[in-house]
Amino acid sequence: MIEALNNLLPQTQCGQCGFNGCRPYAAAILEDDADINQCPPGGDAGIARIAAFLKVPTKLLNSQFGEHKPKSVALIDEALCIGCVKCIVACPVDAIIGAAKHMHTVITAECTGCELCLAPCPIDCITMIPLENVVLSPTNLHAKQRYEARHQRKEMETIEKSERSRLQKERLLAQQSSPI
Repeated sequence: MIEALNNLLPQTQCGQCGFNGCRPYAAAILEDDADINQCPPGGDAGIARIAAFLKVPTKLLNSQFGEHKPKSVALIDEALCIGCVKCIVACPVDAIIGAAKHMHTVITAECTGCELCLAPCPIDCITMIPLENVVLSPTNLHAKQRYEARHQRKEMETIEKSERSRLQKERLLAQQSSPI
């Protein structure tokens, strides 16, 4: 049931609902730890879909979590970008590419409009562009797949880093215990 409810959410992974992504929010709704009206990107239409799915009365969006805005995507002013990579780290769907100390750019077709890249940018070179001015944007399913792929990649990186650290410690211990 969690996946079915998750699939009704906009998959922006923005955290405005108070949870770390759409799936945790869906789980919280089903566990009665969250209300159905906490998703600003989904707006009233999203709340109505959730209410219909759960067979409960619909509600108005709880303004405590933000206001519904038209869908948008991030745009980086590449002339101003200093290549700090903070936006890349913040993007939950890997829609921003670039390298340290080089300008970054947004893959518009992958951006969910979550706005998570705005706050960490130290020079405010990122703006949100309404979707009606953009040719391509990801579907909810595609955005969900990108988020899940990023999450799996981050988990693997953590495991690999831990394994490298363990091997380094073993090598150091072996070097310290072997006679010279």
